[in-house]
Amino acid sequence: MEQSPSERDIRVGEPTLVIYEYPLNESIRTMLRLEHLFDRLGQLIARDAPVDHHYALSCIFEIMDVASRADLKSDLLKELERQKMQLNSYRGNPSISESALNEVTLRIDQAYADLNQLSGKAGHALAGNEWLMSIRSRINIPGGTCEFDLPAYFAWQQFDAVRRRADLVQWAAALMPFAQALRVLLGLLRESGVAQKVVAADGQYQQSLPAGRVFLLLRVRLSPATELIPEISGHRLMVLIRLMRQDSEGRLRPCNTDSSFELTLCA
Repeated sequence: MEQSPSERDIRVGEPTLVIYEYPLNESIRTMLRLEHLFDRLGQLIARDAPVDHHYALSCIFEIMDVASRADLKSDLLKELERQKMQLNSYRGNPSISESALNEVTLRIDQAYADLNQLSGKAGHALAGNEWLMSIRSRINIPGGTCEFDLPAYFAWQQFDAVRRRADLVQWAAALMPFAQALRVLLGLLRESGVAQKVVAADGQYQQSLPAGRVFLLLRVRLSPATELIPEISGHRLMVLIRLMRQDSEGRLRPCNTDSSFELTLCA
């Protein structure tokens, strides 16, 4: 599974920064949610405890729910095609490495082919597994997967970790083309932005976005030492960031001092 954004963006020799991402349209919002779920799934499958594999299975069901949106697959395919066309427009530019372009376009082609081969909605193959669907129907009921409700599921949890992990990997394989497409697309999207150092005067920062360019993702990088938390709102014309701090009860309170942070706009 892919590393989380915070792990990806640690720079050698620099203190670890906390990264907050904000989607600027609904399609990117869905992609980030799925990436979050796939990252969690990878961590849970790698563990050995039955309770971790229970939540890994729950995560697979969550991915099916989010990815079953009717237009998600077509959105991903269109975005992969758009990215490939944009990269091909750089060919012949002496400042661009042809080998690097070929490597990225090959990854795009592979992700496109694998995703395009899937039939039906995400997890369509899993929906035909009655045993899995019996678990799915009860997993969101508090205590609904007790051994007296689902004895066969309880028996599965008593298998050794290697056997449970093999089952989870097999079930998750039906969803991996989505994970691969997301890895390529969100990686390219994040790489398209250039970080800039900005200052939030009295804890607030506002920026108008150029009308001729469509930004899809906003990224804020903060030092954990500041204990600041950004409240972000935005659309295609403007972004607003308010820096907050938690009080002793966890409630967010405005930070009214000038504070600097890194801002990246990705298109």
